[in-house]
Amino acid sequence: MSEQIYKKQVELAKLIERHTGRDGVHATAIPSLFFIRQSNMTGPNYGVHNPSLCIVVQGEKEVLLARERFRYGPSDYLVASVDLPVIGQVMEASSDVPYLALKLEFSPNQILEILSDSEIRVGPKENAKRAMFVSPMGLSMFDAVIRLVRLLDTPKDIPVLAPLYTKEIFYRVLQGPHGGRLEQMVIEGSSAYRIREVIEYIMNNFNRSFRIKELAEIANMSVSSLHRHFKEVTAMSPIQFQKQLRLQEARRLLLTESTDAADVAFRVGYESPSQFSREYSRMFGCPPKEDIKRLRAKYDQRINA
Repeated sequence: MSEQIYKKQVELAKLIERHTGRDGVHATAIPSLFFIRQSNMTGPNYGVHNPSLCIVVQGEKEVLLARERFRYGPSDYLVASVDLPVIGQVMEASSDVPYLALKLEFSPNQILEILSDSEIRVGPKENAKRAMFVSPMGLSMFDAVIRLVRLLDTPKDIPVLAPLYTKEIFYRVLQGPHGGRLEQMVIEGSSAYRIREVIEYIMNNFNRSFRIKELAEIANMSVSSLHRHFKEVTAMSPIQFQKQLRLQEARRLLLTESTDAADVAFRVGYESPSQFSREYSRMFGCPPKEDIKRLRAKYDQRINA
């Protein structure tokens, strides 16, 4: 790592620490920008990674997409270009050197605007690629990120300057080694774009049954092409994708509402409570009742620490 990048990294860490001060995910006055602070390593956290850029400034994190691992640390950034069910885990953190990161969300329209305003040559509509990647940070990207974060000290500048700095950051991503993956997600007619439409459909209808042929029609692909491209983008099949969404939502409902597992199973789309319990155990390591009891005990431990 160059000395210049190290200095930028230290400056960014100080800025994030100043605006957080305690563990957790912190929203900021810039609507798309969030800070994450964690002073200890975490167990696996299940969730849907929305389209965003994540930069680790201190510590290390691992994201598991199906069976594929993405590990990234200081001076790396991770991009998810579509909604993806993942398992995230902070691998390096301590009270003296907490894990510090930032997350910057984006929309397809923002990427399209950059492509239309710049001289980035839009490539041919090639085969879909994985919708998640890790790349090293460059100096110019660090500069843009620091300028964006500094705006939190001058809130009156945010409405005008935050969109400009955000645009610059994603312009740098598009110029990077994996920029083409992000580009293909927003180019109408590309196979990645059509898979994105299928993902949006599943996200909005995960609790109902559908036939693969129905999804293939949405993508305007054959069933075999849909399977191939969907797996290339998400590292899983459409049915596996749906199952992860169902089980994650079931876990959320069990944690936040006083309801029984059979009721939740039906609400997320399962017809058989016993099948739900089997698949839940496979994903989270134990049956619903036991898992929720364990999670609540961990939460109480943290609150009373």
